[in-house]
Amino acid sequence: MQFDFDSADDTPKSNAPEFTVSELSGKVKRFIEDEFSYVRVRGELGRVSQPASGHIYLDLKDEKAVMSGVIWRGKAQSLGIAPEQGLEVIVTGKLTTFPGQSKYQIVIEKLEPAGQGALMALLEERKKKLAAEGLMDESAKQKLPFMPKVVGIVTSPTGAVIRDMMHGFKERFPVHVLVWPVRVQGELAAKEIAAGIAGFNKISGERLLPRPDVLIVARGGGSLEDLWSFNEEIVARAAAASKIPLISAVGHETDWTLIDYVADARAPTPTKAAEWAVPKFSELATRLADLKARHIKVISRGLEVKRMGLTSAVRGMPRPTDLLGLARQRLDGASQRLGQGLKNFASAKRHGLQRFEGRLHPVVLTHRVARGRERVELFAKSLGRQLRQQTHFSKEKLQRLAIGLRPMMVLQTVQRGRERLNQTQTRQTRAFQTGLGQHRQQLKQAEQLMRSLSYQSVLARGFALVRDEHGAMVRQASGLEAGTQLDVEFADGRVLTQVQEGGAKGNSNQKKSKKPAKKQSTDDKGQGSLF
Repeated sequence: MQFDFDSADDTPKSNAPEFTVSELSGKVKRFIEDEFSYVRVRGELGRVSQPASGHIYLDLKDEKAVMSGVIWRGKAQSLGIAPEQGLEVIVTGKLTTFPGQSKYQIVIEKLEPAGQGALMALLEERKKKLAAEGLMDESAKQKLPFMPKVVGIVTSPTGAVIRDMMHGFKERFPVHVLVWPVRVQGELAAKEIAAGIAGFNKISGERLLPRPDVLIVARGGGSLEDLWSFNEEIVARAAAASKIPLISAVGHETDWTLIDYVADARAPTPTKAAEWAVPKFSELATRLADLKARHIKVISRGLEVKRMGLTSAVRGMPRPTDLLGLARQRLDGASQRLGQGLKNFASAKRHGLQRFEGRLHPVVLTHRVARGRERVELFAKSLGRQLRQQTHFSKEKLQRLAIGLRPMMVLQTVQRGRERLNQTQTRQTRAFQTGLGQHRQQLKQAEQLMRSLSYQSVLARGFALVRDEHGAMVRQASGLEAGTQLDVEFADGRVLTQVQEGGAKGNSNQKKSKKPAKKQSTDDKGQGSLF
């Protein structure tokens, strides 16, 4: 470095090139991208976040360093496994920089586990977590139905698994089969499998679509990575929460996944799951025929025993003539006594009527009727006299009341009430208009005060309001950096401007606009506006 001491101000000057922050950041960015265009990095996943945009932001670390990484939404949807904190992985991508925060990061295009050991360790951790919550307890498992009418299957509709299972149902016991088509491999497979299990449980069975009596989650064999969708926690929790008994049939007999531990039953193969779900029709027919023969034999033996007992009971019973002889004798004796009894009863009734005959003579009855008529006439006379007196008293009372109800008095009362009502209405209208005028005057004064205190009145006097790109108010020019977007508001509109130089020397290219400018959207396939 050389210094020139011949100048007037004796200030040492450097001949090194001068860069702006943006220029230097661009050079660093191009150097790193050219030098590390495509790299493979091994490390442990730290922080993992996925905002609403669909991109995945993560930290890749080892014992001594931490590096930021990003997976754009298009790549995130095609990953084989979901990135989780603590998983050891190997990522492939390119290095780049983020000038906004002066840091570098790797844009990941491929993510794979660092060997099966990492996946097995993650699987064991999930098993311990679910076991601690009681999802693997035998007491929580449901019993499979003996003869289901509807079987629900969650699997791929295009694989050989569904064909083998349908063939097994056809040979053993034809039932109504509902297939929920899902992916059985890939990033979206776990969510679709969990949604299929939950969807079958939401079927009420009240409409045309029947509710399954048993569920089967099936997939053919494959590697640990191929079957990893069934090791996801969302699938295991959906299987544990199923109210319908569930059979897990994933892979071959030696393949164990997380769903196998929480399912109500685990079949070694999908074909064996179909055999477990329904009974064999030929075995049922043979067993039914055997039960029918045994039933007929038992009934025949019981009837024979009853017949022998009835025969023995008949031999010990007396003859019918012996049983009816005594009753016949009692009936003959009663018949003989019945005639004499009727004669005695009639004679007694005749003597009784003769005693009452003297009391029922016509003269006696006529005398009683005459006395009764006299009492009725006396009562009628007394009742008529009382009725006339009561009528007279009521008439006098009504006449006294009629004097007080003359039309003139009623009209005067109504007129006085109408006058009071009109006076009240007039006072109410006057009070309402007075109050309305007062409120209108208060509102007008508040409006004038608001206009005098509003910042628009200040703008009308020649001032301007400056805001940064985040909408915050800018009061000083010393804190502004080159390239900062500003929104300047005048009394008649807004202007968007950009600071060319930092400090208070900013010149701007202005473009007048009545509306605020929209922010640029981030490209999902590149760096976008991050840089």
